[in-house]
Amino acid sequence: MKRWKSLDFTLMFAPLVLIGFGTVMIYSASMVDAPVKFDVAPNHFLVKQLQWAAIGLVVFLVAAFIPYRQYRRFVKLTVLIMVLSLAGLFVFGESRNNANSWYVFGGFSIQPAEFVKIGLILYLASVYAKKQSYIDNFTRGVLPPLYLTALLLGLIIMQPDIGTAAVVAMIAASIVISSGIRIKHMSILVGGILLVTVFASQQMITEERASRFTGAYQPFETPASDGYHLIQSYIAIGTGGWFGEGLGQGVQKLGYLPEPHTDFIMAVIAEELGFIGVLIIIGLLSLIVLRGLYIAKKCGDPFGSLLAIGISSMIAIQAFINLGAMSGLLPITGVPLPFVSYGGSALLIFMLAAGMLNSVARGVHHSEEKEVKEKTTATSNNESYTKNRGVKSWQN
Repeated sequence: MKRWKSLDFTLMFAPLVLIGFGTVMIYSASMVDAPVKFDVAPNHFLVKQLQWAAIGLVVFLVAAFIPYRQYRRFVKLTVLIMVLSLAGLFVFGESRNNANSWYVFGGFSIQPAEFVKIGLILYLASVYAKKQSYIDNFTRGVLPPLYLTALLLGLIIMQPDIGTAAVVAMIAASIVISSGIRIKHMSILVGGILLVTVFASQQMITEERASRFTGAYQPFETPASDGYHLIQSYIAIGTGGWFGEGLGQGVQKLGYLPEPHTDFIMAVIAEELGFIGVLIIIGLLSLIVLRGLYIAKKCGDPFGSLLAIGISSMIAIQAFINLGAMSGLLPITGVPLPFVSYGGSALLIFMLAAGMLNSVARGVHHSEEKEVKEKTTATSNNESYTKNRGVKSWQN
């Protein structure tokens, strides 16, 4: 019971509500597409998501009950798995949506780039925590961990999966910035990243990728091609109004809105549950992120603090990119909405991340309890000492 009571119930309640909410909306969004487009039962994606959710709950509890400092023991193994799993895609991977990003085992598929997100957070948090005494030394303290980061980003970009690469890069940046590096070094890194981005853009932007920018920022100029996805999303959002058309009553999911149960699930939520439904989702995601940042601030251990910052950033960044694509603020990149969109790999990673964040919260809770006990003991000892001195003085 002590272990259960030590859980941070905010970080347990919010993800579970989001998963429950998402599972209902996945069924609503896919029950027509499943038999028509994929030739499977109407509840196919619902059953799959429930299976992954059950596995995710176990992963969450295991991760939450492992003391977060123990995760540092797995850093070397994690690095090896990240590199091998990404490199292995070029031999054993399966191509989907023009990206060689998946391993397929029977009826299940796994996207290793999703696991790289949490693996890289663990690696960077561990390494930069060790380097705190010389973090102001750029070549010795800041630069070495970025070599592995660049290798992983390169392997993801080569799939190619630009959306996931952007998420991983921003997660890494959030940890590096939070590690305590000097502003001058931060400026050097930002300048280097901009140069690499400009060079890579010239080399890698194809006509298809360029069309995503056209579709995002000039959708009505190409309503039947590049702008089609976003226009359908706009129609869904505009139709929903404040309270929506009602659960299951949406029209855009009936062959108009592409990927309604994955990348554009928030558009379905907006149409069927309105602005209120969208606000609930964003509120719960914000609650997780803000709670994570609060834990990072309260944690006195650099590793735990950076781990919490990395996980909170991952959730915030991915949610922002997904919502940005749905609303036309950003180009469409195929990034799922945390805890809500359909997808086993992503759901497992976010449940693992929530469990690890809960583990850091448990560590903070135990430290606070220990501090209170020490203060109580010290106060009690002082009172006893004062009382004993008073008795001795009276006796004398």
